[in-house]
Amino acid sequence: MTRMTARLGVRVAAAAAPLLLLPWAAVPAQAHGAPTDPVSRVYACSPEGGGAARSAACRAAVAANGAPFTAWDNLRVAGVGGRDRQVIPDGRLCSGNLPAYRGLDLVRRDWPATRLTPGGRLTLTYASTIAHTGTFKLYLTKPGYDPGKPLAWDDLPERPFAEISDPPLRDGAYHLGVTLPKDRTGRQMLYTIWQNTSTPDTYYSCSDVVFPERGRAAGPGRGTKPAAPTATSPSPRSASPAAPGSPTANPTPAARPGDASPAGTAHDGAPVAQATHGDTGPSAPLVAGGAAAVLLITGGTALAVRLRRR
Repeated sequence: MTRMTARLGVRVAAAAAPLLLLPWAAVPAQAHGAPTDPVSRVYACSPEGGGAARSAACRAAVAANGAPFTAWDNLRVAGVGGRDRQVIPDGRLCSGNLPAYRGLDLVRRDWPATRLTPGGRLTLTYASTIAHTGTFKLYLTKPGYDPGKPLAWDDLPERPFAEISDPPLRDGAYHLGVTLPKDRTGRQMLYTIWQNTSTPDTYYSCSDVVFPERGRAAGPGRGTKPAAPTATSPSPRSASPAAPGSPTANPTPAARPGDASPAGTAHDGAPVAQATHGDTGPSAPLVAGGAAAVLLITGGTALAVRLRRR
């Protein structure tokens, strides 16, 4: 009887091993993303957005949402298949028409923005936690865009100014090198669509940007090269960008109307985000689940050995 019990214990432990691994192995991969430079609204207003998250615009967006933008990397719509203009209605472009992100569609002129230079080179940093195949399409609102009105498809050109397919994922982000149009001035919207081919999802994001007014000095533009990665914490998401109010940002006082925009402020006095990037790591629940499974398997094996010795 003792030998039979021991054999049964060993068989149970062996059979249970793969089952114990299932709960953590079956956790969906956090395969999402959003632009961090030029900073997107969803990332700027997330708990990881630094000082930008404390801006008046972000506070209003969170209030309209009824919840913080904790899932800043999950603004995605399944099954669009390139029919963006048919599926996403005017005025809902920044939220992707998702109720959980409705605060991003608020019409305001004080969203945290990034300074850019007309006709300059931009390296857009799109944080992601796992590689996907797909195409990034970058749009810039047309000359004459009015940020005081809801963003509509008519505000964007028919064709993107840049289209990049299957870029490599490096240091927890895609780094998209593009050349900006030369004829934009003032506050504009950089609209990014990432249509996956390895999943049925399409991701949408709004990044507020500011160009010098025509005839004004350009000043130092943002986004000419990606910031160096910095090791911060083993978060599965990209590290927060340093934004106005954070220790690593040095914004200058708000510009007066008509002045050239100094680095750190938009021409209308709205905050201009500064970005740094961090590394990524495995999800804590994933690691914890795996460790628990190993402990349970070890315990089951030890029990079987004890039973065998009796």
